[in-house]
Amino acid sequence: MSLGAVADWAGAGALVAGALLALAAGIGLLRFPDTLDRMHAATKPQVLGVLLTMLGLALRLRSPADLGMVAVVALFQLATAPVAAQMIGRAAYRTGRHDRSLLETDELADR
Repeated sequence: MSLGAVADWAGAGALVAGALLALAAGIGLLRFPDTLDRMHAATKPQVLGVLLTMLGLALRLRSPADLGMVAVVALFQLATAPVAAQMIGRAAYRTGRHDRSLLETDELADR
């Protein structure tokens, strides 16, 4: 088996794993009851799913121009998802759209 074939199979596995994580994130957005729970479902498995998808694409495409674009997409995903989750969480907390009984520690209660 050639090195290219191994990279293709590894890329296919990463693409399938990324797609499954993105599906789990979508199901979590629909099923979780609270905004803070949904925030985790929208960021954690979704970011890992996108990164695995980008890895699968990089293993499959292998050209320098494509690898550069994949790296840019992955970096923007890593930079924007945590900021978006922080902003969603703060907005949900400030507007009272969260269930206080689910919080173990409310570090913002003093403010």
